[in-house]
Amino acid sequence: MHYSDYLELDKILGAQHPESDKQGQPAHDEMLFIVIHQAYELWFHQLLFETESVIDILGQPALNDNSPELQTIVHRLSRCATILKVLVHQIDIMETMTPMDFLDFRDKLRPASGFQSWQFKLLEARLGLKYEHRFGKQYYLSQLRQPEIDRIKAGESQPSLLQLLNGWLERMPFFDATTSRSFWSDYRLRYQQSLTDVEKGNLEYFDTVFQLSDVTDVPAGSSAHSPGAGDRSLSPAACRAALFIMLYRGYPLLQLPFQVLHQLLEIDEQLSTWRYRHMSMVHRMIGTRIGTGGSTGKDYLGSALERHHLFREIAALTSFLIERKRLPQLDPEMERRLGFVAG
Repeated sequence: MHYSDYLELDKILGAQHPESDKQGQPAHDEMLFIVIHQAYELWFHQLLFETESVIDILGQPALNDNSPELQTIVHRLSRCATILKVLVHQIDIMETMTPMDFLDFRDKLRPASGFQSWQFKLLEARLGLKYEHRFGKQYYLSQLRQPEIDRIKAGESQPSLLQLLNGWLERMPFFDATTSRSFWSDYRLRYQQSLTDVEKGNLEYFDTVFQLSDVTDVPAGSSAHSPGAGDRSLSPAACRAALFIMLYRGYPLLQLPFQVLHQLLEIDEQLSTWRYRHMSMVHRMIGTRIGTGGSTGKDYLGSALERHHLFREIAALTSFLIERKRLPQLDPEMERRLGFVAG
């Protein structure tokens, strides 16, 4: 095996064909523009590979939380977060190109656009972005070729990572009916006591998200305007399990589940950072002009930044944390179950 053959370098290094060269008007920075976007697509390819592997593990009928599989999930999600950090830093390289440098070849790219990156759209879908939550959903597939549309629709029709996460959290066997009722009634009271006067509305938000009427005699919140009301990706039971993991993550059995949640939030943060940097770069390069693909440029990217948070329901759970000194004391049997020694 030879290095060049193994990496198929002839194909990779021969895949840059600047339009400005073809038209006899060479623009030096077009080579950089092509290489960076090709690198993006390679990293999207790897992100999809890692995401699908995590989905395969989570999609098993019964994931053994005491097996190495959970560590594998954490490791691969961490890798995804690290790759996304690289994508953010690639914008630093792109910004070595000035707006005038870009104008030397920009018009030659029409109607090609990053909006046509089917891999990125598929990645969003596989992570958990629902069609109905997309900004501009009526035309997000409009500029793709039919085989690309088919791939994305096939991906949307299968369980996403977020959907499988919901099922995994719902299976968390922390409580029986009696201990669950006692714990959550106690926790709700402690949470209520921790709120300042201006935060009292959070209690209704708490009831809406966790629906404690499922497990206690506490009435659930009913405000349709409460954050977390309406279409949800995580069920009340999954939210209760996730909050419990966050609160008691110091116990050995909960350390890896907490890392799963933590890495998902890191992925969401890095995706948001990348969107923000991309939006800022576009504004710097073309101001308020229309994108080469016909989008509204900076305005479209800004709306996507606001709407396309994948794991916002996990992030919102930090609203319901209380200080360690206020936490309910777990009973000895629960502490034993959450320790290193299996019962």
